[in-house]
Amino acid sequence: MKKTIAMMMALVAGATFAGCTDMKTKNATAGGMVMNGEPARTSQACKADAGPDDALVGKTEADAAAQLDGCLWRVLERDGKSLPGTMDYRQERRNLGIRDGKVIWVRRG
Repeated sequence: MKKTIAMMMALVAGATFAGCTDMKTKNATAGGMVMNGEPARTSQACKADAGPDDALVGKTEADAAAQLDGCLWRVLERDGKSLPGTMDYRQERRNLGIRDGKVIWVRRG
């Protein structure tokens, strides 16, 4: 019985640590797909900084993703359903709302 309990505790601890191994991912959507890697650096600047955030509204998600290459961003709403996101505020991060495959709003944070 003691061995069974010890084994169960080891499995739970292992699963907990394994679930936290990818916590450095910057732009994971609710589906787990990473839209782009590291935030903007000198080698790859954020293309979207050249224009206003509202310029993304009306674009397809793929077009917006291409324009946001090198930027910190995430999808917080898809077809009226809120997706999980952290509560930390980051001025450089763009939060997108998507409906029918198109961007309907862009907010900073």
